[in-house]
Amino acid sequence: MNLDMTKVANIILYMLHKQVKHLNDKKLTILLFLIDYNHQKFCGEKIFGDEYVKSSRQPEPIVLTELFDIIANGEDLDEEDERLFLIQELLDYIDIEIITNEKFIELRFLKMEEEFDESLFSNDELKTIQKVVNEYLETTPRNVANACFKIEKVRNTQKDEIII
Repeated sequence: MNLDMTKVANIILYMLHKQVKHLNDKKLTILLFLIDYNHQKFCGEKIFGDEYVKSSRQPEPIVLTELFDIIANGEDLDEEDERLFLIQELLDYIDIEIITNEKFIELRFLKMEEEFDESLFSNDELKTIQKVVNEYLETTPRNVANACFKIEKVRNTQKDEIII
């Protein structure tokens, strides 16, 4: 697993600090895709290290989506499971509220004591993050997902195939 959970946790802290509206697990994962897509397009590499697959509704990070499903469903993991370490690392930075709706489970992120650490990111990474977050600051998860389908690479990728 190449997912950089420290960077993911810090981007959540950044989004909480910027008061991103409608921030839940879905909006976060879509924003991570847009950040990684833009950064790879202009700088040649992704920031967070996950791979993104096209689903019917939006691009999804493979590892992070699996981790969020484990959290949402309260699944128990073996002590040696690498996914448990990633979840624990995330929870070192933020708390997660599980909200059960009639048709789905939503994860919301809560700030604890940790602050966003911009030293984890290069200047180019920070520029990409700021650009994408500012662009979708007030946008609903559904509309952010719709924005992804305006990207030719997303449209041309088959469902369940890797976009980036």
